[in-house]
Amino acid sequence: FSYKSYMRMRFLCMCVCVSFADAEEHNLATLLLHCVQLSDGIQQIHAIKQIVPLLKKMDRNCACSPMIKCCLDIFGVMYFSLDAKNPLKKVLASSLNGLPEQLMTEAMRSFIRCLKEELKTTDLHLYRKVMDNLASCMENFSLGMMTCSIIVHLFNFFNYDLDLGVLQFLLKSLLEIQEENRQLSGNSIAQTRLMHDLLMAIKVSMMLVQKVQENFQGSLWKKPDSLVWQNMCGLLNSFIKFLMDEGLLPTVQTTSALAVILFTKTMFEPIAKLPCLVSDLLLCSVKYANVPEWFVSSCGSLFIEELSDSVLLYLCHGALAMLEWKNCSMGQYGEKLLLDIALVLLSLASRLKDSNMAVSLSRILAIWTNSALDVLESSSQNLKCSLNGNSNTIGKLLEYVYTHWEHPLDAVRHQAKLIFKNILRIHQATVKGSAVKSDPFFSMLTESLLSLEWHVKGKYASLGCLVRCVGVENILTVDRTIPTQILDAMGDQTLAPYASDLLETMFINHKSHLISAFQKSTWINQWHDTWVSPLLLILCEGNPDQTTYIIDYYLPKLLKCNPDSLSYMIKILEASADKLFIPFLGSCNTRGALGALMACLRTARAHGLIQFTDIIRGDLLSIECVKQGLVHQHNQVRIDALGLLCETHRSTEILSVEEMELIQFFMMYNLNSQTPAVRQQICSLLRKLFCRIQESSQVLYKREQSKTKQQLITESAKWDHFVTLQQYKDFMSSICDKLFEALFPGSSHPTRFSALTILGSIAEVFSVPEGQVQAVFHLSQEIDPARVQTLIQCFASTFEEVKVLAFELLMKLNATLDSQDSENLRLLFQAGMDLSTSTKPYDCVTASYLLNFLIHHKGLLGVCLKNQLVALTFQIDANMPASTMEKNTLAVIKYLLANLEQEIFQAEKSLLQAAASFPMYGRVHCITGALRQLPLNNLTLMTEWRQMVAQLILTSYRLSTVVSPIVQSSSPEGLIPMDTDSETSGRLQMILHEIQPRDSNDYFIQAKMLKEHHRVDLKNLTENKPAENTCIEITGKEEQTCDVTAQMVLVCCWRSMKEISLLLGMLCKLLPSQTVSESSAGLITVEQVKDIGNYFKHHLLQSRHRGAFELAYTGFVMLTETLSRCTNESLRTLPQQWLCNVLEEIKSCDPSSKLCATRRSAGIPFYIQALLASEPKKSKTDLLKMTMNELLSLAVPVKESPSIIPQVHALNILRALFRDTRFGENIIPYIADGTQAAILGFTSPVWTVRNSSTLLFSTLITRIFGVKRGKDENSKKNRMTGREFFSRFPTLYPFLLQQLEVVASTMESGELKLHPSLFLLLLILGKLYPSPMDGTYSALSMAPFVPFIMRCGHSPVYRSREMAGRALVPFVMVNQIPHTVQSLLTGLPDSSNLCIRQNSTHGMLLQVFHLLGSYLESKHLVNSDLQQELADVITCMKAKVWLAKRQNPCLVTRAAYLDVLVVLTNYLGKSRRKGMELYDFWEEIHEVLSDSELMTGVHYTSAEPGFTQYLQSITKLAISVLSVATDPDIAKSSSPVAQHVMNPTLLVVQLLQSDFHEVRLLILEAVLLWLKQVNSKQVTEEKGGPLSIVSDMEVTLLRMAVKEKHPECFCKILEILHCMDLRNVLPRTEHSIKMNPKGFLNWALNIIDASKSIEIQCVALKLASKLVIHLVQNCQEVMETEMQRWIQLVTSCCGDEQQTETRLAAAEVLRSVTPLFLTNQKLILGLSSTLAMWKCVAQLLQSEDPMVRDTAADVIRVAQTCSKFAFRVVNASMAMDLAFGIVCELLQQWNQTSAGVPVLLEWLLGEDDLKKDLETTTKMEDDNLFNKGEVNFWAETLTNVRQLSKHLLLLIPATCLNTPDQGELHRLARMVSDQAQLVKQLLKELPPTPEFSKTVEFTRLSIQNERISTCLKILTLLELDNDDTFVL
Repeated sequence: FSYKSYMRMRFLCMCVCVSFADAEEHNLATLLLHCVQLSDGIQQIHAIKQIVPLLKKMDRNCACSPMIKCCLDIFGVMYFSLDAKNPLKKVLASSLNGLPEQLMTEAMRSFIRCLKEELKTTDLHLYRKVMDNLASCMENFSLGMMTCSIIVHLFNFFNYDLDLGVLQFLLKSLLEIQEENRQLSGNSIAQTRLMHDLLMAIKVSMMLVQKVQENFQGSLWKKPDSLVWQNMCGLLNSFIKFLMDEGLLPTVQTTSALAVILFTKTMFEPIAKLPCLVSDLLLCSVKYANVPEWFVSSCGSLFIEELSDSVLLYLCHGALAMLEWKNCSMGQYGEKLLLDIALVLLSLASRLKDSNMAVSLSRILAIWTNSALDVLESSSQNLKCSLNGNSNTIGKLLEYVYTHWEHPLDAVRHQAKLIFKNILRIHQATVKGSAVKSDPFFSMLTESLLSLEWHVKGKYASLGCLVRCVGVENILTVDRTIPTQILDAMGDQTLAPYASDLLETMFINHKSHLISAFQKSTWINQWHDTWVSPLLLILCEGNPDQTTYIIDYYLPKLLKCNPDSLSYMIKILEASADKLFIPFLGSCNTRGALGALMACLRTARAHGLIQFTDIIRGDLLSIECVKQGLVHQHNQVRIDALGLLCETHRSTEILSVEEMELIQFFMMYNLNSQTPAVRQQICSLLRKLFCRIQESSQVLYKREQSKTKQQLITESAKWDHFVTLQQYKDFMSSICDKLFEALFPGSSHPTRFSALTILGSIAEVFSVPEGQVQAVFHLSQEIDPARVQTLIQCFASTFEEVKVLAFELLMKLNATLDSQDSENLRLLFQAGMDLSTSTKPYDCVTASYLLNFLIHHKGLLGVCLKNQLVALTFQIDANMPASTMEKNTLAVIKYLLANLEQEIFQAEKSLLQAAASFPMYGRVHCITGALRQLPLNNLTLMTEWRQMVAQLILTSYRLSTVVSPIVQSSSPEGLIPMDTDSETSGRLQMILHEIQPRDSNDYFIQAKMLKEHHRVDLKNLTENKPAENTCIEITGKEEQTCDVTAQMVLVCCWRSMKEISLLLGMLCKLLPSQTVSESSAGLITVEQVKDIGNYFKHHLLQSRHRGAFELAYTGFVMLTETLSRCTNESLRTLPQQWLCNVLEEIKSCDPSSKLCATRRSAGIPFYIQALLASEPKKSKTDLLKMTMNELLSLAVPVKESPSIIPQVHALNILRALFRDTRFGENIIPYIADGTQAAILGFTSPVWTVRNSSTLLFSTLITRIFGVKRGKDENSKKNRMTGREFFSRFPTLYPFLLQQLEVVASTMESGELKLHPSLFLLLLILGKLYPSPMDGTYSALSMAPFVPFIMRCGHSPVYRSREMAGRALVPFVMVNQIPHTVQSLLTGLPDSSNLCIRQNSTHGMLLQVFHLLGSYLESKHLVNSDLQQELADVITCMKAKVWLAKRQNPCLVTRAAYLDVLVVLTNYLGKSRRKGMELYDFWEEIHEVLSDSELMTGVHYTSAEPGFTQYLQSITKLAISVLSVATDPDIAKSSSPVAQHVMNPTLLVVQLLQSDFHEVRLLILEAVLLWLKQVNSKQVTEEKGGPLSIVSDMEVTLLRMAVKEKHPECFCKILEILHCMDLRNVLPRTEHSIKMNPKGFLNWALNIIDASKSIEIQCVALKLASKLVIHLVQNCQEVMETEMQRWIQLVTSCCGDEQQTETRLAAAEVLRSVTPLFLTNQKLILGLSSTLAMWKCVAQLLQSEDPMVRDTAADVIRVAQTCSKFAFRVVNASMAMDLAFGIVCELLQQWNQTSAGVPVLLEWLLGEDDLKKDLETTTKMEDDNLFNKGEVNFWAETLTNVRQLSKHLLLLIPATCLNTPDQGELHRLARMVSDQAQLVKQLLKELPPTPEFSKTVEFTRLSIQNERISTCLKILTLLELDNDDTFVL
């Protein structure tokens, strides 16, 4: 309560207590006083609920007593004192609503008195409270409503002049708020608050008129002298002003429009004429004679001034919302108004492009359709005709829907869907009684929608609406494959939600239809066949993305619709298990039936359809199958299997023992997932599991506590809850053990990320909230010092996200943070300080996290104070009243700052010394990091912090002064010479001293020559260093000489600038600003903030290095965001001032300006972006509008300017603004103007303008059509229909048309001249595509573009002609394409023409090619029409066939004509058209082929223009004809193509023997394709099929193989030979190439050695391996030399240094030879070679490339094929474990354990030269500034060591070693001992905290140490003699 109200209520209560002695009355008075004195709202509510019953009781005894009056007075004061959202206010209203009738009158009097007091308010700031009270009175509060009505009634009829009426108060408040808003212009925050007050006042006025209209009955209030009438006229006039004021928020304007219509409706008479008046207003046709005088005086501006589009829109909304449309109450005038509103709205749709307006328009159109439905319930026949589906109005509405159903705004798309849905309902309402299913309108819509491509998102929602209207059967009747087509579209994530919604609508509708038509036993099978069977097929064999989205979006909806389908799915999927195992298990690319089963069961369990116990114990799925799923090769199968265990319908479901064991099994092999999405899903699912454990454990605890002793005894026999809880605890403990074990030295980044993330989830889930005593598990119980040290070592990771996770986990374990002893603390602190000044940029990040961790330790303060400089300037002790963290942070920052100041002092003397020895950015980074984690709004040591902040700011400026010359130079990247030449380096200091920006405005005003510097004595430039001794080698901080490179200096400088910017930005963002400098409440002053702003301005506008100004931008954004929220006027207006200043400087062209005019304007776009981004999001974005208008005017100068610099800056800035997604849809209205600026700028003669225009144009293309996500340039995903494009950007229509006309006019001359805009115009037009939804209602017809684009096809530039051909397609309607093609063909020259313009001919042929291709690919062709149109096209083609023959001398046009023939032949082949009408066509093609140079010989050289293109085209035609002729159906028929093609084999041989590699390559690719089809059984082996082409070609290919010189052709030949059956190839080698099989193998091996092509090597390796397998299996000849050579080649191809393609080929080879060589019971290759091959498998399983690993893992699948049940399709981690196990098992089967164990021990120990490797690593680190050492993404040496040792320890007990093997073991023992001593010595030589200072060396030594320890353990088990001693 306000103080005044509180005192008033208390006084009343005291009076009540004193005046009334009655017990009941005294009790009531006491309760009232107590209620008023309470401060807790909940307690007050309880008190009110006690008082009201007493009040009602007293009413029965003593009605209208003074006691009741006082009580009601108190309630009145209380009600009007509370805020609108206070719950007590609602309780009061509810209680008072239930008062008896006698009390209600008295309560009303009390409320009237209180309301009168409220209406006397004169303080503008309190008006909102009064309005809130008025609104509260009228919202579900009968007492309040009556009070307002009586106030209005009294004011009107009794002229209470002394009291202010409600309407008069509202009028006064509106006027005063409007005036205040005008005075506060520019203060966006205050104006926004006032506008919301204004909005509330308008709403209250409307509520008042609507709620109390019954009091206005009669005519007294309508007299001009009536106060109510005068006030209403005044309010109406105000509403009109607000409506017309574009400076107000749109919500204020639209609400004002509602109020205008409502007040007009209330005041206007006769009411029947009201629709006419509104209609005249909207159509701007109001006549003064037809309207009353009061309306003219109040609303005259509506028909005097020209109404803006937005005002018209708001008025339409007002009319639709405020007028009564139901039951056709307004008669025929109302019907006319409805149509007029539609006319106005649809005309506005083409003009309103602002995003807010577009949303409003779509919403209002949706409201219009609802109103139309209301009117149609009882409308006239005329209106029904006007709103029929075939009417003009509905047609335009459909056009609007088609244009906006893919609008970038979600709201517009949603409204477009609603409009379409209502259009269907409107049409239904107009044709009531007729059959909906056979209605032509619905049939037309169905056909049009189905003909659209599935990438159109609007198609899905519209089809869904249509299904609800006409039923799914009508849709399926057209095409039964529609469900499959929609499922195929779900491979695109952007389409998946839309597709799943449509499918849901369809299958629900289908189910309802089938249920009503058939019995269940009948309909369920049909329903499953339609909706479930396609799903299961895709789940088993679909691509990974598609199956994932189907499972996420579609499967849950299907099971929800029909849960019984689950049993059907399981039955079908399990049936596939009876087939081959491989399809059931799937592969790395397909889920198989097992994966589909996992997905179905996971979804079912998550939705509560099945329990895990039902799955396991009901034999739906065995434990072994679940395990197979958990280690499956397919990522998503593993995730689904894990989801099956983790996701449940109830979060308190008890975890079973089987689930715990399976989770543990999963974690052994899945932490090391390279895919981030998979890691995130794993962590998320495990978190769900932990939550389930936590919640179910709490249920168990509560259940135990609530049971009696007897119940516990009774149930203990059934189930012991404590056993379950103990199992939970043991399970979580084992999980934590595995996770901490995963953080071993050398563990990969994915493993560490997963382990730390899961540990973090455990720490969060199992935290102990207040009040919870019992918890099943605490992570802190599992933490010991060793594990804390392990987490600290994670700070040394090269990945920052690992550092973040480790730091966050340590913070969650805060109880263990003080476990560090003082010495260790000192060492860690020193390590952090050393890293903070490292020359490696990533080291400072490690230092920051390490110092932030140490800051939480109490002992750190003492360590810091040991520094003398800090101790002298920093007076602090441990007893000061501040937190440990605050004191430590202050001390650490002071320590860093002291060192930084010293280093800056040194850098001022020698920047080179600083760059090489102590780059300063690390110190600043650590300071920023320390400040970031400090709660800066809750500090104790304010004085110290103020001093610190001031010192930080000044030091930042000082550091910036040192490094800024580098980043502000014209060429910051190349200032320092990279070589050590003394003559070059001698000028180094002089360059540093004299660098000045040379790319500012004056550079473009007059040309400047750089002064040539001669020998200069550098004594004056450097201290005590003569010029001849200046050298690039300087002495570092450890007295070592180090080379300074340009990279070092640059990195030092730009990173320093980056860190300064981030620090200053954070200071402005986080530290509380003071409003005045003298205030002591804040940490940073206004002057400091202004200085920081000026610093950023200077730096952003003058820096040349991108890294520097990009990060300065980040800091500047922090500052501008802070300023925009600041209450200080001078600070808040700074961004606007800075923006205006920089725009003025850009426009000024001042030669003295330092703005960078190169480097894409450097930091200027960033500067403007930051200023504009700070503008409040909900404001009217005036700054953005002003800036865009200024920039666009500069980008397209009206007149010639003396300087092009402003235009260049404008184009560069526009590009940045259009790329910035933060501006959202606010930037869209400027796209059209920006596109015009880019296209016009491309015509500039100045290169810089053209370059900037090109960049802007590229950005705009991306902004308009979306980010390109595929390689297909012609993909429709990044395109839109022409109608949609020009509807969204209508101003581009006349502009592009005009520009195209200008460009086309230059094409007639025939000169080799390219218009600058041609490329851009054709590029943007080529992004459009035609749509069958294109109607005739749009004024933006595409027809005018067609002739100009056709003329552009006559360009002398080849690329332009090609683009014109593609750009023509969207501008020709689909049904017009045949006519256009015929017209173009007719326009081609005849052979008799004397003068033929080949460029024009080529352009026309290209247009025919693209049009015909588009036409034949489209899905909406009527077959009969197509046949006739195709016949006409073929007739025209035959008439111009001479262009494909020798009569045409131009090879380019011959090739283009042949390409058109290829399109036709391909289509005829696919459609399998038969009939004699094509006889002449095939005869002509036969003649073209026979007459071509391919058959008769070539008389051209390759230098002839178009020759290569011609050869390729004629070859493609020959291949196309071959494909058609060999089709079995055509071959068996009497088709003319079969009769006119020569022997296919002879034709292929002739093509293969061509002299031109282009021909050979194309036919070889075709032969390879046919061969693969034959091998994969995709084609039937019938006579005349592809088999007839590729048979008997071995001799030809073998001869080609030994003669072919072209590498691509040679590679294809090898591929074909590899695909062929060697039983047919090898018998022919002797005769054809004089090689026996052994010689052929040597030939293949020689290719691998000799070829430099990776691709040829890979194919040759696979061919050689296939030969080896064949020869070993079928030949008796000894091939020991060849075999050894082959083994050597295979093993060398597996090396880590090899290319990915080579290793992939080696993996495929190993997979193919596994049954014969690796797992054969006979050691065909011998033990050492076989184990070498197995070692290759292990090596490939550690590859960084997932494809190589997956292929290598297939070796395990092949090796395990014969096992009864074993893991087959497994991931690489499991495959490695299984590989070692298989090797150990095979050694026993081969009886070779004695010889094999030493080999495996050597694998275990490794073969690296440790000392040499460490030296090489150190040298590489020193050489490369950014080298982070070994970045490990997969391979984990210790994981493999542990897996191999596990299997060796199982093998050794069964091993009996013979004497000869003891010698080998002794040798191994000595080797292990030597290595152990070496590792021990190297570890001693490392510095303190080597995990940070020598991370790579420490990791390698730690890994080797464990390998040695494991070897020693195994050797000990082998019971060696005691002569050898092992040293650990």
